[in-house]
Amino acid sequence: MNSELIIILASFLVFTGGVAFFTWYSLRKTNLTSSDGYFLGGRSLTGTVIAGSMLLTNISSEHLIGMNGNSYVNGFIVIAWEVTSSIALVIAAIFFVPKYLKMGLTTIPQFLENRFDGLTRTMVAAILIFSFVVTLLPIVLYSGAIGIESLFGVSEALGVSKSEGLWITVVIIGVIGSIYAIFGGLKAVAYSDTINGFGLLIGGLLIPVLALLAIGDNNIWDGLVKVYDYAPEKFNVVGARDSVLPFEVLFTGLIINQLYFWGMNQTIIQRALGAKNLKEAQKGLLITGLFKILIPLIIVLPGVICYYYFQDTYFDQQDTVYPQLVKKVLPVWLIGFFAAVIMGAVLSTFNSVLNSVATLFSIDIYKKHIAKNVSDTKLVKIGKVTSAILAVVAIFAAPMVANASDGLYQLLQELNGIFFIPIASILLAGFFMKKVSAMGAKVALMFGLSFYIFMTWGYTSHGIHFVHLWGIEFLLNVAIMYSVSHFYPNKNNYEITDVGAVNLTTWKYTIPMSIGLCAVTVLIYVLLWNNQ
Repeated sequence: MNSELIIILASFLVFTGGVAFFTWYSLRKTNLTSSDGYFLGGRSLTGTVIAGSMLLTNISSEHLIGMNGNSYVNGFIVIAWEVTSSIALVIAAIFFVPKYLKMGLTTIPQFLENRFDGLTRTMVAAILIFSFVVTLLPIVLYSGAIGIESLFGVSEALGVSKSEGLWITVVIIGVIGSIYAIFGGLKAVAYSDTINGFGLLIGGLLIPVLALLAIGDNNIWDGLVKVYDYAPEKFNVVGARDSVLPFEVLFTGLIINQLYFWGMNQTIIQRALGAKNLKEAQKGLLITGLFKILIPLIIVLPGVICYYYFQDTYFDQQDTVYPQLVKKVLPVWLIGFFAAVIMGAVLSTFNSVLNSVATLFSIDIYKKHIAKNVSDTKLVKIGKVTSAILAVVAIFAAPMVANASDGLYQLLQELNGIFFIPIASILLAGFFMKKVSAMGAKVALMFGLSFYIFMTWGYTSHGIHFVHLWGIEFLLNVAIMYSVSHFYPNKNNYEITDVGAVNLTTWKYTIPMSIGLCAVTVLIYVLLWNNQ
């Protein structure tokens, strides 16, 4: 083993070990045998921890690797995935989360039982579990393995083929992530995320900063000007109709997707459900919104810098270009730290999803249908077993997402559309459409799943962008819900009541910070509008 590899491994182990120690130390007095303690962190999470965990649950290797690869090919138009999240987080902070905490929810499907019926709750919980295991977890594992393999050269170090090296890396990441989720519950996930979040911000910003310093002869601005002058079209944020992300999608399916992801997605919103009070939940969501406006500096700009360095060399393998930039600009002693950051980002999303899946299965399926009077201790054990089984399934499924034609990030978004939009439709109906009945919700749910699969993979010559399909599907779902509900009227007059789970006093900066985030989001598009 050469000295460079020893240095890289040492810095990797120091950071990774430090995160593990901090997490263990923070959890040593936490009761992890109760369902609230294991699944919701004892309802004790603060705004900073919620924001760090939400950010790291969202930003993983499929962003660092996949989205930078996407921007390398397509430029800044992909920024829409990030900055529009801030508006969705504002809506979640003002509207959704106060209602969730008022109801004392552990899972989002619990609301669907209250509003519709038990079968709707079970169907959505089962769909969510399936979607996480077959889409998100495998893509996160595989993209993380690409990053670690590229930085460490695992296959060369072990004397195996590259595919075998990726397999080994997938298994290692999967096992470590499982340990966090299985033995520590949500609080272990959230605390490790907070530290890894700082690592991601520092390490992620180092890449474009060092690259621009090198390009601009120690002047960041000069470096940015050179990158811009080399390919000004890459800085365009307004996608053409035939681009990977047309501008018009911001007003059709994208907003529905963002509302679902940040306001109704169990994996993300579970952090806010574990807040000690409404103030901390709102603070966490809005701080996350601020980060989402800044995060393109880490997951979009480096991809454009890659184009300056490598031109179209990696266009047919875009998911490998970001690690090439990392190796080019980082000093050897920092490569191990950055590999630990990638590992932390992967672990964050992986163990967060495992914890959410365990929560959904334990609360919405096992306790609901199998053992209604199960003890808290037994319920936690069921959650741990569920996490372990699904981790193994995800590890074996990971290599199946290799060689995605439009990149891993684009593949993830296309697959998410199968599940997110139908569920978003019935959740929004549950809140805003009092006439929609349980039968209407179930029919729309099944129609939405079938419609999107058929239009995306069965009828591929329609020429409609998949995000526009989300918008079309949402409108069709609403029409179906109202039509079916006309013949099967709603008989459930459910009203949200305060169960006294936490203090519901609003954070005093919620409105001014919300206005600021929305204004900045619009300003980004106004300032870059003419750059076409």
